[in-house]
Amino acid sequence: MLTSTEGLDYERAASELLRALRGARSQEAFARRLGCRSNAIYTWESGRNYPSAARFFLAASRCGIDVRAAIQAFYRRPPAWLVSADPASTSFVALLLDDLRGTSSIVAIAKTVGRSRFAVARWFKGQAQPRLPDFLRLIEATSLRVVDFIACLVDPEQLPSIASRHRYLEATRRAAYELPWSHAILRALELEDYQKLPEHRPGWLAARLGLEAAEEERCLALLERAGQIALENGRYVPTRVTAVDTRRDVQAARRLRQFFSLVAAERLRDAPEDSVASAYNLFGVSRSDLVRLRELQRAYFREMRSIVAGSDPVEVVALANIQLIELSTSTTPSTASPLEASETAQDVDTGVRGAECEPG
Repeated sequence: MLTSTEGLDYERAASELLRALRGARSQEAFARRLGCRSNAIYTWESGRNYPSAARFFLAASRCGIDVRAAIQAFYRRPPAWLVSADPASTSFVALLLDDLRGTSSIVAIAKTVGRSRFAVARWFKGQAQPRLPDFLRLIEATSLRVVDFIACLVDPEQLPSIASRHRYLEATRRAAYELPWSHAILRALELEDYQKLPEHRPGWLAARLGLEAAEEERCLALLERAGQIALENGRYVPTRVTAVDTRRDVQAARRLRQFFSLVAAERLRDAPEDSVASAYNLFGVSRSDLVRLRELQRAYFREMRSIVAGSDPVEVVALANIQLIELSTSTTPSTASPLEASETAQDVDTGVRGAECEPG
């Protein structure tokens, strides 16, 4: 099995990303636009050297890319600092990385990206700049979504090392929208008990997930058509493991949130007490504190995801349904929108696998 970024050559991806920025311009014309020598462009694209993350954002801006809009598209609900920070500054890069890492430790991130914790700490503090390949590694380590990040900046089809991975992500998103249970089936294929079966047993997955056998059959057929699973030695196995952001289609994402909220409500009714961790709290707070609670919710979600990422073996399939909803309506105009979040976080080798929608 491969994750969406397992085996990814970040140096090659960085060179391809810079080449995509250049577009139809000559290296000389691109260099003039950036105010540097043309041989610098050659070294970037040949992989002999790379610009810093901040210089990359400057290059993107000078090529007509609205960097703030791209980062906003990546976040969906942009952080407050995005409005004022200069995308071509060291502080912008540090703010972005620090925001994405949440509560993950520098030591853990350094281990993931294969760099010293001293270097990584300096990058997060804005005391030094990561080169573009290391910046891409950090984006993946902190968000598990470097392919989506690149796609917010350029057409991923222009990057040979990214194109097939992006197409796979899109197919995975479509499967989540079409048959939400398909991603639970994917997770169930990783169960230790399933992997011990001598061969696939129709209805076994459905029984473990509390589904009808027909739903299992439909999901397996869809996943196989999409190239997400394959039959090997008599059992189905995922062909890749990836984190999928389902927020691309706003209405489809809303339907998914509603779907899994209803699933949670149904399972709460009949589930044994020791199989559920559920609580609710109705309260009144200021709007500024509601924003603080939303940030706390995001931090919790990311910490949960990091635990899931390192969990082995896979023994259960779980649904985390996290919601923060503004119940009252304001009598005065407000730019703040109702807050709601409902996530599905599944088990992982190197990242959350399955469909997910981060709080926000």
